[in-house]
Amino acid sequence: MLNKLKFNSFLFLMVVSSSFVFNDAPENWQLGFQDPATPIMEGIINLHHDLMYFICVIFIFVSWMLVRTLWHFESTQNNTPSSLVHGTLIEIIWTVTPACILLIIAIPSFSLLYAMDEIISPAITIKTLGHQWYWSYEYSDYLNSEGESIMYDSYMIPEEDLNIGQLRLLEVDSRMVVPINTHIRVIVSAADVLHSWAIPSLGVKCDAVPGRLNQTSLFIKREGIYYGQCSEICGINHGFMPIVVEAVNLPNYVSWISNKLNE
Repeated sequence: MLNKLKFNSFLFLMVVSSSFVFNDAPENWQLGFQDPATPIMEGIINLHHDLMYFICVIFIFVSWMLVRTLWHFESTQNNTPSSLVHGTLIEIIWTVTPACILLIIAIPSFSLLYAMDEIISPAITIKTLGHQWYWSYEYSDYLNSEGESIMYDSYMIPEEDLNIGQLRLLEVDSRMVVPINTHIRVIVSAADVLHSWAIPSLGVKCDAVPGRLNQTSLFIKREGIYYGQCSEICGINHGFMPIVVEAVNLPNYVSWISNKLNE
């Protein structure tokens, strides 16, 4: 009886603890979104759910109309074909209704697009540069005693060097570390060919174009490790240049910056 009680308590703790685990990396056979960590990603998911409502209603209505038409106008049930070729009222209805639906969809879409492009007084600016086939990061806001900014490369960890629990093709030797609840500007470019800096949980996908600076913003609401990959076909090792962003609280971020400046 005591062992059974302990086992039930263990299952309860497992269920409770699992409810606080976020999905910030791709899973096998995953169909939905990863858990959002930024307001932008929350907006993307909410817009998707709103659009799915309209899509389901339209799909059900159109399917019902097709089945009804095929059933009632089958040749054996209609020996005399109809001479009706058009109807003004119904043509107005099926033109005005989609237009109204598109207008309803456009309002939240434009609002989200505006929010994605807005840069709100960033406290930190980080430059990420795509190479064949790795990423490099530069924290130009901080200078060491020699007047040099923090710069380092981020390479994928080979499969044979992974530790237990690490993710294949997604782990890197040096993560991009950022603080939570802070407006961050990320400047994205490339050194050779087209790349794309993309992290699903953060709602970020920014093209890295040689000779051009693109920018995006981050405001991460919770601590965690977020995984992404290059989303632009950039050569033979395109699938081997992952992105890992580690969001920490402000004291830990300050400590990390201090260690980097003293290296």
